Formats: sequence, structure tokens, C-alpha cells
Amino acid sequence: MAGFSRKALAFGGASIALVGCMGAGAQVPSASAPISPAEAQQGAQYHPQFLAEFGGAMSGNQATYVEQIGKNVAVQSGLGNARESFTVSLLNSPVHNAFAVPGGYIYTTRQLVTLMNNEAELAAMLGHEVGHVAARHSQRRQQAATKNTLLGGGLAILSGLLLGDSQIGQTLSRGFLQGSQLLTLRFSRKQELQADDLGIQYLGKAGYDRRAMGTVLASLAAQNNLDARLAGKNASVPEWASTHPDPASRVQSALAKAGTAGSGGVANRDTFLTRIDGLRYGDDPAQGLIAGSNFIHPELMLTFSAPQGFYMVNGTRAVSIQGQGGQAQMTTAAYNGNLETYVRTAFTALGGEKSTLAPQQIERTTVNGLPAVYGTARVANGNSQVDVVIYAYEFARDRAYHFAVIAPAGRAATFNPMFQSMRRITQAEAGAVVPRKLQVVTVARGDTVASLARRMAYDSAQEDRFRVLNALGSGDVVTPGQKVKLVVRAR
Repeated sequence: MAGFSRKALAFGGASIALVGCMGAGAQVPSASAPISPAEAQQGAQYHPQFLAEFGGAMSGNQATYVEQIGKNVAVQSGLGNARESFTVSLLNSPVHNAFAVPGGYIYTTRQLVTLMNNEAELAAMLGHEVGHVAARHSQRRQQAATKNTLLGGGLAILSGLLLGDSQIGQTLSRGFLQGSQLLTLRFSRKQELQADDLGIQYLGKAGYDRRAMGTVLASLAAQNNLDARLAGKNASVPEWASTHPDPASRVQSALAKAGTAGSGGVANRDTFLTRIDGLRYGDDPAQGLIAGSNFIHPELMLTFSAPQGFYMVNGTRAVSIQGQGGQAQMTTAAYNGNLETYVRTAFTALGGEKSTLAPQQIERTTVNGLPAVYGTARVANGNSQVDVVIYAYEFARDRAYHFAVIAPAGRAATFNPMFQSMRRITQAEAGAVVPRKLQVVTVARGDTVASLARRMAYDSAQEDRFRVLNALGSGDVVTPGQKVKLVVRAR
């Protein structure tokens, strides 16, 4: 849980409006219109909140490099006349994603950068985000459907899959989404393609290889497929788990639009790989780590396991547990020493400010030596019902954590193994948590894909991970002198 430490345990607060929210009757500027004062003000207002929500902005040489490339491509958009018109941030987040908000604020996660293989791909993805802003896609989505203001990226499943479009579904989903890392508006396929087109134009103007949009989309599609396979047969990563859906279907379109002339620009592969060498990969131990079905937080001294067939997303203020049998989050809230009050308050927060959502019963128990209290409620939704469960644990007199679960009626028991798995960890377990980082190496004579993959800091799917990381197809080989990326333990 990014930013979720003993120093920052408060949870909640309103979801951040990451996009410019214009009224239903407002004028939307064209894609060639520069940043307006109102958009600049909106971006400045939300920028610090956005950084806090997504793990904060990184600093140092790698962040400076990303900022430089982002500004180089952003000035091609006409949104601003100078590099100073844009703010480009490298986010300390372990998910593959990039975002932008009105006002010239552009973001990419460090994890997405590790998936790229040259500077042109970095420029392409940042250019795609600039394209969303230039085309005012978020404002257009607002006009088309105000209810879509921020039902957030990957976790707007409560009103969609479980609860339909009912009022209670929307209310519960907003409460459930607080603290999620996936907090951006999902764009339509048409808007994604337009952002690709604009990004390709910006690439050409900046002197980059225009085909980079297609190749980075191909890598993202390969990563999505790998994530789905690694998650298991019953936990395929749904398309809605990305704020930029279906990259695979956009690859050929992007390559075709780049055209044969697109290869005339620069890629700067070796420069890029040298500059990102050493970048943190995956979860930051200070934010907790996901290893298979287990989550462990060495600072908070806790661990738990997701139910079989579910997968986890490590968010800023919560860990999300997702699967076909329901959805859950593990997070915290202010604690005054009374677990029953804590559970009732969590129900109220989940339902929203005007909600009357409350547990129908509360039970006390002990889980692995931890005092625990859980409450349940069955919520009617038209002709169907869902179960809501809050399961809380006391770790100290002033510190508690809880799971919030929503599942189809009668299926909340799917999460019982997870509830029972919560426990404290030992100092030895905490000390054994080692972060991973990216290491760029030069292929030596005698090296093969298989031999290099064995150096990856994973117990499974080493070659699959290596190939996706380096955009290598199943039949591709490496050659001496070639630079490739490895994921290794940081110490």
C-alpha cells in the first residue's frame, strides 16, 4: 500500500477528480487549443493530491530523464508554447500505467517505464497521454455521461458486475473505491485511438521513430497476457483493470498509421536503457509487497493471503483483492481502541455520507492472536442481493486494519480463508523482504535467452518474464553486445 505506513495511517477522503470536470453544457476546446487558465488552475489544484494517491513523485536522474523526454514531446502538441508549460512526473507506483490531467500535468509510473525498450517508446506513451488532454477527452466523457465522473479505472465493478446501475450500487462503489490506485476515467476505444494518432503525430514532430507507439502497445499487451496467465485459470485479469483497455487491438493500427516513413526517426535504445538502469521494479517494501497470493508489509509487520483464484493490486491506501466471486480491499482507518465502533464507522464510510448502511450483526473473535471484530449486512439490489462484510483486526491500541468485502449474496464465505490468514510477521520475516530493481546487462558470448532468464529474481516463469520485459518473441534470440534488461534483487 503506497504511502500506507505508520507515519500515514489515515484512510479515506474524497476521490480525487483527476480530470477537468466541465458542466454538461460547457464548451469543449479543440485539440489545437492551448491550455486555458481554468485548466491550468484545475491541474495545479489536483496535482499534489494525485501525487499522494499514486505513491508520490520520484526524484533523481531517472525522474529528470523522464521529465526531459515528456516535455520534449509535449511541446509538439500546441497545448503550450514552452517546456515550462508542462509538469512531467515519474510516479513511484508498481502498476503499468500513465496518466494526464488538464493543465499540462503528465504522469507515468516507474513500472511502465521498465517495460519500455527505447526512448521513442517513452515519448510515445507520454505523447498518448498528452493526446488525451489535447483532445479534451475527459471533458467530452463528462458531457456524454456525468455519472462516469470517476467510477475509477479497474475497480468500478460494484455498480457494473455485482450491482447493476442501481443507486445503491453506485453509492457503494464510490465508497469502496476510496484509496484505490486505479482512479482514472476509462476512455472509449475511439478516444484511445485518437490519442494514439495524436501521439504518433507528436513523435514525428519530435524526431522519434513513429513506430514506437505500436511497439510499446505490443509490450503492454504482452504484459497483460502474462499477468493473466500468472494469475491463474480462475483469475484472468479483466480488461477493465486497465485505464487504457485492449492495447493488443491497437498495435496494428498504430503501426499502420506510423507508415514506412515512421522508421526514419530515432529510437535511442542504448541511451534509454543506460538511463533507466537500476530503476526499482515491482512493489516497494515500504509500501508492502505482493508475492503470488500473499501480501506482506515489513513496516506494518503484517501479512495475509488472497483466496484461491483471486489476484491483488497494491494501491496507495489499500490492497485490492479481485476475482469472480467478489471484491475486497484491505486498508485502515482512524482507531480509538473500540473495534466495534471501528467496524460500524467502516460500514458508514463504505456506503457514503448519506448512507444508512450498517451491520446486521457484529461478532467478536480472535485470529492468530489478534483481537478481531466482523460485521455483515445483506443489501437488496432490485431482484438480487449482495453481502457486505467488514472484518477488522487490532494491531495496537491506536492501530487497526480491516477488510471490506462485497460479494453476491451467500458467497462472502469465499473470503473466510483470507480473513483467517491475517497475522503479524516476525522481525526475521520482515528482514527477508528484499526489493527488486532493473539491471541492464550486455549480452556476452555464450549467453542465451534461457541462461539470462535464469538470473531473473523470480521462482517461476523466468523466461516468459524475460521475453516480455525485453519485447522478445517466442522465437527471438539474443546476440553478443546487445543490451537487455533483467529483474534482480536490490541487495
